[in-house]
Amino acid sequence: MKSLLLTLLSLSLFSVNAFSDTIRVACVGDSITYGAGIKDRKNMNYPVQLGKKLGPKYEVKNFGNSGSTMLKKGDKPFWKQREYKASLEFNPNIVVIKLGTNDTKPQNWKHGAEYSADYKSMISAFAKLASKPKIYICLPVPVVKARWGITDEIVNKDIIPALKKLSAQTKCEIIDLNSPFKGKHQLIPDHVHPNGAGATIIAETVKNSIQ
Repeated sequence: MKSLLLTLLSLSLFSVNAFSDTIRVACVGDSITYGAGIKDRKNMNYPVQLGKKLGPKYEVKNFGNSGSTMLKKGDKPFWKQREYKASLEFNPNIVVIKLGTNDTKPQNWKHGAEYSADYKSMISAFAKLASKPKIYICLPVPVVKARWGITDEIVNKDIIPALKKLSAQTKCEIIDLNSPFKGKHQLIPDHVHPNGAGATIIAETVKNSIQ
């Protein structure tokens, strides 16, 4: 009986420790994070694939909201979406931010001078959490062909340089989601959103940075 009680106590302590050691990962982003355009989106979006690749020690949640911008003056600021509040309440240990693609739209990029300042504000908001998360900045996936006002020209000429400078200023590490798609534009069939295989590349790239 004593042996049984000790075993149960041991298992109980193991369960508590296992739970407390869980690493919470918040994937913050737009439709690419959400998984728009992916067949079987529920099982193939990149955060789901990332969770499987990282294993049971990690709890990965998708906080992607289609059409969202980093710019507070954008046509759909992530700041005003329920996913933003939910991502903060998740109290993550790791934050992966992928916002910038929708910011390239003309109606949004007219406020482009404020992009870096708004990005810094979001980094600061997550940095103030009790969990003191490690924050990653993602370079956008390539835009194969201009669509919905989204252009690769602004991604390359403005967004990527701004993010690299921001990384140096904030010490947040860069996750390059642009280079892995060079020569693989077939994985972005609608010219903006990666398909399931493309989401696998994103998940693998993010996993490699985290681990």
